[in-house]
Amino acid sequence: MKFTLKFFFAIAFYTVFTYTHANAQGCVAIKSSGPLANMEHPMQDSSSKGWQLSVSYRYFKSFRHFKGADEQKQRLVIGNEVINHQSTIDLGITRIFNQYWSVSVGMPYLINTRSSLYEHGGKERHSSYSHGIGDMRIVANRWLFNSHTASKGNIQVGLGVKLPTGDYNYQSKFFNVTPETRPVDQSIQLGDGGVGIIAEMNGFLNFTSRFSGYTNLYYMANPRNTNGTRTYREVLSASLANEAISSVPDQYLARIGVNYTFGGALNALTLSAGGRIEGIPVHDLIGKSNAFRRPGYIISAEPSINYSLKRINIFANVPIALKRDRTQSVTDKENSIRTGTYVIGDAAFADYSINIGASFRF
Repeated sequence: MKFTLKFFFAIAFYTVFTYTHANAQGCVAIKSSGPLANMEHPMQDSSSKGWQLSVSYRYFKSFRHFKGADEQKQRLVIGNEVINHQSTIDLGITRIFNQYWSVSVGMPYLINTRSSLYEHGGKERHSSYSHGIGDMRIVANRWLFNSHTASKGNIQVGLGVKLPTGDYNYQSKFFNVTPETRPVDQSIQLGDGGVGIIAEMNGFLNFTSRFSGYTNLYYMANPRNTNGTRTYREVLSASLANEAISSVPDQYLARIGVNYTFGGALNALTLSAGGRIEGIPVHDLIGKSNAFRRPGYIISAEPSINYSLKRINIFANVPIALKRDRTQSVTDKENSIRTGTYVIGDAAFADYSINIGASFRF
């Protein structure tokens, strides 16, 4: 049972730092403010008081454009696709108080490059950039059952906040346009400007001493409507006047999968196979959903590998996109009503993301 618990929380730790913006992978701008509660708390003595430090790295390249679930393959043929290279280094620390309670704090550092034609006058490809601290997360977590004695399974619930510590009006140089210095696209902004309300649930079920199942559910509500950051989309077309300012969207994530562990109590290798869905909804749970956002979701297969020692866990995880859907936004619906024709914007998605990391128990 200890082996399975060690793996589940180590592999679930991946979601702590992905967002994983987490993220959906691409122009659907999910920020790196994903689940924080998925730590390997019950790792042998780790349900007693102590500290845990975590570090992870995530990278993806988004370049495949979708309208709805239909890929716009002609964009790659023509060569006018938007290409995002996005890297996130995420640091987190967890204070474990006892077998029930813990508090986690996470802070991402983002490094982004966005290459496009349409943002630079439409005739030449250039890049815009952003880098810096993202939005901080603070989450309190509680196991519903005593983690010292719950050998068959357990459920952990978490409630917290996302703070707007990331620059949501980050500016870069653009070419062949006026003004030359303007805010970067929403997908590579360092934050969203909202104070988010985070709710999450994590659970595991041991089928045997080596075979188990896991699930993670996460939702972040952003009550703020817009953040005042100008998109300059209205200069591309007068019909996009309702997309001149950036929206502050909610985001969500759900994971489910199974684990199988090889090895002993102090040295274990675990393989995982699972699935996940993550995205940005069209309408927020709380408040209005006006202005510009790219709602959508990704369904992915999620193979993972984890190696655990007594106080160290190392993981690698590669979610592979199976379905990508850029859904119709509020502004798309407004423009559809106004013009009498169906309007839907597009978004660029990645084929996969690469996630590696480690956690250290003190």
